Amino acid sequence: MTSIKSVWQYYWIRFTASAQKDNEQGEVSATTVVMAAALIALAIAVGATITSRVTDKANSLDLG
Repeated sequence: MTSIKSVWQYYWIRFTASAQKDNEQGEVSATTVVMAAALIALAIAVGATITSRVTDKANSLDLG
């Protein structure tokens, strides 16, 4: 778990540094676009996983 936290911490630092640089320049860099796309993909994957698990659990309930 520590290595995953370290990786995301690195990427967050890169993302914020890129955002600060973008504010100074007034443009969006490739790093910002890639990081935004990665975060969106991660959010979609987490949402799909949660939806799948909740649906499976709901289908396994015996209500009768």
